[in-house]
Amino acid sequence: MAQRTVFFISDGTGITAETFGNAILAQFETNLRHVRLPFVDSVDKAHQAVYQVNHTAKVEGTRPIVFTTLVNEEVLKVIAEGCKGMLMDMFGTFVHPLEHELGIKSNHRIGRFSDISKSQKYSDRIEAINFSLSHDDGQLNTDLEIADVILVGVSRSGKTPTSLYLAMQHGLKAANYPLIPEDFDRRQLPPALVPHRSKLFGLTINPERLSEIRNERRPNSRYASLENCRNEVSEAEAMMRRAGIRWLSTTTKSIEEIATTILQEIRPERLSY
Repeated sequence: MAQRTVFFISDGTGITAETFGNAILAQFETNLRHVRLPFVDSVDKAHQAVYQVNHTAKVEGTRPIVFTTLVNEEVLKVIAEGCKGMLMDMFGTFVHPLEHELGIKSNHRIGRFSDISKSQKYSDRIEAINFSLSHDDGQLNTDLEIADVILVGVSRSGKTPTSLYLAMQHGLKAANYPLIPEDFDRRQLPPALVPHRSKLFGLTINPERLSEIRNERRPNSRYASLENCRNEVSEAEAMMRRAGIRWLSTTTKSIEEIATTILQEIRPERLSY
């Protein structure tokens, strides 16, 4: 297949166009070159975008695919009439029919982040991120009563990225705490976690995969040895079963899948999207 480019053109950050476009493109086995053109918020910038799309079409010999989330009608008109690409106007496709169905006009706000910094949800999200960072890997065990969820598991089982994803994407205060050999020797949860058992969610991982990950960090160490990884994973899973902690394996799951499963289980009253 010839080289082909997909453009994401927006008068804001372009994140919405790219996220939506990628979700659609994921249904096809393609290897497209991605180009994001954000802040196309004037006619001049629209003409520049048209030139870039059309130049790409000429060089590659194929029509680029163009996803847009443009609010300004004048800017959109320049793109629609001038570019030699396959245009996917997402606002025109979805917003206009919804306006008709709901009987109201959309606010035609340029960029989903244009005024979000003034909102309470944004402040809550920043607070959640700070909470998750300060409670990463058991650094702090105070204020756990205000955590939405506390992830537990052996080192390098995916606790930190999952915690930050829950904070950044959903505004949840997600702490994480490692299960270590001392806990296994005592056959008990870390004392700081016992009062918050209902908030605990466990992550486990295939020992072979864990050994690979740890060897990238500490090659040829006991910490990364397959024997040690097998022992730690086995002990951690046994502890979670004894404590009645819900858990899942992160071995073959993406961060998004892990987070979604956790959200289904803990069902927090408040969620940010």
